[in-house]
Amino acid sequence: MKLAIVGATGAVGQETLRLIEERYPQHDNLKLLASKRSAGRKMDVNGKTFAVEETTDDSFSDVDIAFISARTEDSRRFGPVAAQAGALVIDDSSAFRMDPAVPLVVPEVNGEDLDWHNGIVSIPNCSTTPLVMVVHPLRQASPIRRIVADTYQSVSGAGGAAMNELRDQTRTVMHGGPAEPDAQPQQIAFNVIPQIDSFTESGYTREEQKMIDESRKILHAPEIAVSATCVRVPVFVSHCIATHLEFEEAVSPGEARELLSEMPGVKVLDDPGSSVYPMPVDAAGSNDVFVGRIRKDASHSNGLAMWVVTDNLVKGAALNALQIAENAVFRGAVHGKSK
Repeated sequence: MKLAIVGATGAVGQETLRLIEERYPQHDNLKLLASKRSAGRKMDVNGKTFAVEETTDDSFSDVDIAFISARTEDSRRFGPVAAQAGALVIDDSSAFRMDPAVPLVVPEVNGEDLDWHNGIVSIPNCSTTPLVMVVHPLRQASPIRRIVADTYQSVSGAGGAAMNELRDQTRTVMHGGPAEPDAQPQQIAFNVIPQIDSFTESGYTREEQKMIDESRKILHAPEIAVSATCVRVPVFVSHCIATHLEFEEAVSPGEARELLSEMPGVKVLDDPGSSVYPMPVDAAGSNDVFVGRIRKDASHSNGLAMWVVTDNLVKGAALNALQIAENAVFRGAVHGKSK
């Protein structure tokens, strides 16, 4: 199949290409697309050199699957165009996530939703994906009434400019210079920022509202009460979530560990006595969602608390998109030129 990667030169686009090389080392039927500024740049994938092309309305006539990892406005413009041309669009932005006509998919959780797509499929926010990955298997033990998720999100979630800012700002501050925020709203070096995206009238940020709304949609559970606080931390890669779940009936930590161990894509690292628990440095570059510190919630008899970590560029974005494509092919849900 002909694959197009829109935003190929960005952090998620490059991770998508790395995963294509890892999972499909012979596949070179690719089209690399980006902004006009990046057009002409050369990129090597699976031993073949590609020239990056500017994304236009005519870019998708020969494409079977289009991965879009660009600005939201680019997704809104090119997503429908690519779908109209016959491509299956797998979009990484927030443009279509809450559209009732667009599936929002984490394949291990709700892959069956691919059966009713109309040309566009959305992937969730990079902090929503690991949350629903651990919530989904635990619902087998007892229905979940309430989720409280407090995130510790790395700067790579804000793009390459934010990563460069953390690196440069750290060096400057260490030598006594002033921090001059640009890519982040406040100083990020040696600091944490309790704001990701803009604030809404409710007092929640748009990032927090995404987690609330997207989790309910993916889990098909509009009745679950969800609250989130999203914080940016001075870490380059991997998002962490302090997760508190309230069940209808009590679930033991042992039962939770067993269910999570059986969940595809989830690994349990939970031996606090030996200082074994998930950390960003260990999750970076991994395909899995890691969970540890699983314990009874001291504030509620039917509650559990746990610590969740995943690489936000891998399972939080690029890998999830590729897995959607794989599942769509398996389910016969790709209707492009190659059938």
